[in-house]
Amino acid sequence: MSGKTGKRIDANHKAIVAELRRYPGCKVQSLAEIGNGCPDILASYACVNWLFEIKDPAKKPSARKLTLDQKVWHFEWTGQVAIIETADEALKLMGVIE
Repeated sequence: MSGKTGKRIDANHKAIVAELRRYPGCKVQSLAEIGNGCPDILASYACVNWLFEIKDPAKKPSARKLTLDQKVWHFEWTGQVAIIETADEALKLMGVIE
């Protein structure tokens, strides 16, 4: 990994975090400041933790690809991690909505 710390957040990051927090029992911690390929947020619902990498659907597809650091992190991680573009995607994965 490159060793960079911190990173820019996607334009939809704050809106996704705010939307997830609207649901009772859903907790969210931003991890964006960690950098080094670490996913953007950690969410919890019904005693299960979820890691999400947020990508902005307003950007062209090539700008939504994982960075090299993110690819390495995802490859080396042995637990759950998902790439999302919307709060609804996260909520469906967590089983909050259908």
